[in-house]
Amino acid sequence: MTTIRRVSDGGRLDLGRYSHIVVGAGSAGCVLANRLSADPKNTVLLLEAGGSDRYHWIHIPVGYLYCMGNPRTDWGYSTEAEAGLNGRRLAYPRGKVMGGCSSINGMIYMRGQAADYDGWRQLGNVGWGWDDVLPLFRRSENHHAMDEPFHGQSGELRVEKQRLSWPILDAIREAAEELGVPQIDDFNAGDNLGSSYFEVTQKSGLRFNAVRAFLGPIRHRGNLRILTKAQAERIRIENGRAVGLDLRLDGRPATAHGDVVLSAGAIGTPQLLQLSGIGPGDLLRRYGIDVVLDRPGVGANLQDHLQIRTAFRIEGARTLNEWQATLLGKAQIGLQYALKRSGPMAMAPSQLGIFMKSDPRFETANIEFHVQPLSLDRFGEPLHSFPAITVSVCNLRPESRGHVRIASADPFAAPAIQPNYLSTEGDREVAAASIRAARRLMATRRLERYRPEEFKPGAHLQSDAELAEAAGDIATTIFHPVGTARMGVDPDAVVDPQLRLRGLEGLRVADCSIMPTIVSGNTHAPAVMIAEKAAEMMRADT
Repeated sequence: MTTIRRVSDGGRLDLGRYSHIVVGAGSAGCVLANRLSADPKNTVLLLEAGGSDRYHWIHIPVGYLYCMGNPRTDWGYSTEAEAGLNGRRLAYPRGKVMGGCSSINGMIYMRGQAADYDGWRQLGNVGWGWDDVLPLFRRSENHHAMDEPFHGQSGELRVEKQRLSWPILDAIREAAEELGVPQIDDFNAGDNLGSSYFEVTQKSGLRFNAVRAFLGPIRHRGNLRILTKAQAERIRIENGRAVGLDLRLDGRPATAHGDVVLSAGAIGTPQLLQLSGIGPGDLLRRYGIDVVLDRPGVGANLQDHLQIRTAFRIEGARTLNEWQATLLGKAQIGLQYALKRSGPMAMAPSQLGIFMKSDPRFETANIEFHVQPLSLDRFGEPLHSFPAITVSVCNLRPESRGHVRIASADPFAAPAIQPNYLSTEGDREVAAASIRAARRLMATRRLERYRPEEFKPGAHLQSDAELAEAAGDIATTIFHPVGTARMGVDPDAVVDPQLRLRGLEGLRVADCSIMPTIVSGNTHAPAVMIAEKAAEMMRADT
């Protein structure tokens, strides 16, 4: 491998020349490092702005509570004030640590629907239909039980059942059947309509992040260098080609040379492009940045899943609220995890999933429930002392579009994040219908014995206008930003279907920012798939 040496370019450290410089060691970046370095002819530099993932709360599943909002593991972003949320700003966690968001996320393994990817292909993105990407999902997967035709068991990413048992969740799953929602075993076969317990990226009760999956087995490779505390500042561009990267390595200015792959996520990728002179020209000039490529689409098309956290008091069933309210309960929870790696400390943030239609006019499920045997006023605050459940519901395919824009020429300054939640009439209609769907679920005969009583948003709210307003008061992000470096064949697309930046050689994007439209589910598994696809195309080019 190339050694680090000091050069005269402003006293910068010269990190040497590489075949590929991968920016961001998150869900996608770790896959790229693995696949690209598998060819001994390649030299790969993987850069992570955060530090090591050697932090116990990353690996204990409940530790997401201590990783989100923690500067050791989270960028600590927040949105701008959102009109659709009645002026509120939301915390916007993004992983700043080895493994990226796979080190702090909810661990749910979910691909979305076949129609999502077929829709991408119909937009002109040849090679991105469901039949094209399914083999890529299988390639990286190490499923605990299922194999062909929809799953794989020889890949690196471990997928297991959650280690939990909650009778109230079993009852809610049965209640969904009264609404015509079948119990299914697999959310990942192309049509996720139904109810099931979420499967998770865990192994034996521990988080299985992208570092454990894709970097652990190959750290010995001599053609792979991994650097932490390495924050990208600017892509170096010469004669219409990306030729390297300026960065700060543990606070010191440095430069690396080679082709660049951006895997910094739907926030970090457009921010770095804009800082490098690629983005909306007026925005760049406002901050004194020379315009290399005037690309209005860079940072536009931001989409995210907004979850509406309805909550219900119940009777006659145990929930986590009262279990953890006493010292004895906390001791039992700790002992259960220590002895069996099970129980609440092994739980993902959401346990039971229900996919259904908010209206018969939708061809496939358009809303997703995350049902939890607990309740709290807001994330990060104590659980309520009374038994209750949370029935969160999100619009899988929102119409609202937002943006990510730099707010300064300083690479260390947070960008402005404006999702524009609930900014269309269609999204407000689905929000009101989603609350009504949660109420129908809780009003089924199966749940009568638990005497559910809605306290959020409140049963007194009845009209569509009242419910849409209430959604603005209680809804939060479910941490699925995508779309800010959109793939397409039209002139406004940021990357082409080979993920090459339009108008510039030597630069690709491989993360959730390339999604033309958001997938109908959680986003970690699609991020892994996108990296698999990018690596496959890059190997073919070579």
